[in-house]
Amino acid sequence: MGKGKGFGKTILFCEHFVVYGLEGIPCALGQVTTAEVKKIDGKQGYELVDNRLATPGYKEEKKGEYTALITRILEYLKIDDRVEITLGGDLVPASGIGASAACAVAIARAINDEYQLGLNDVEINKAAYEGETAGSGTPSGIDNTAATFGGFLLFKKNLAGGDNAIKVLKVKQPVEIVLGNSGKTALTKAVVDDVRRLKETNPSLINPVFNAYEALEKEAVAAIKAENWNKVGALMNKNQELLEKIGVSGTELETIIATARGAGACGAKLTGTGRGGLVICLTPGKGLQDRVARAIEAEGFHTIKTVIG
Repeated sequence: MGKGKGFGKTILFCEHFVVYGLEGIPCALGQVTTAEVKKIDGKQGYELVDNRLATPGYKEEKKGEYTALITRILEYLKIDDRVEITLGGDLVPASGIGASAACAVAIARAINDEYQLGLNDVEINKAAYEGETAGSGTPSGIDNTAATFGGFLLFKKNLAGGDNAIKVLKVKQPVEIVLGNSGKTALTKAVVDDVRRLKETNPSLINPVFNAYEALEKEAVAAIKAENWNKVGALMNKNQELLEKIGVSGTELETIIATARGAGACGAKLTGTGRGGLVICLTPGKGLQDRVARAIEAEGFHTIKTVIG
């Protein structure tokens, strides 16, 4: 039996902008998805045992994406056998947490282990990206990269089709965050396609937003290196304003954001696809983390307390 894991992720800066070649800053979470793969008797294909806890409705809404994702990884790695895939781990799938990418990386690593393919992390990352492409249309590659390598990363998509640019962004100490769960699930491909159409049909609206993000991200890199979390939080708030302008926010997300800021979070913004999923709240220090989590939960939303970096 082969085993593997993939990190959950959150995005401090970028989201949809990274699809178009702008630099993003993803961070891996401590929580992971695990996969076990073993060869079984039968025709080519797979049987899935999904033991992960998940946001209500997540597995049903994402079933088609996961079918395409797993099938593509098996094809890409040239697995002709029938295999049983068992998913687990402490990462609770929700839109915005990189659940499909964590799953893709975990499965690719488990296949690599079961079949002794000898793949390194770069090759695992490529296999996971293939799975994400089948499931999500035109993913940026940022989710699977964070799921593979962990830590703080600088990520820039190569629009010419070559290898993406990946750099590790080191900090001295991990920093506490709260993830607030809107309870809604968004289909990644649909949201990405909507942003693409908006960019094509309304460049006078979108181009200034993209330019503003590019300037913001440069400030964010410097602030993270300095571990100036108040500055990072302020820039997260500005990033949220840009995401609202391209139509990927939502009522529940904005309620969580306002609540977190009101409770003292340095910054709060949606993370990931948007229109559902998660809000990332920057809360350095366990006391602030607890206070923000309690405030969000008092509004009826679930939270995850974790660290990044």
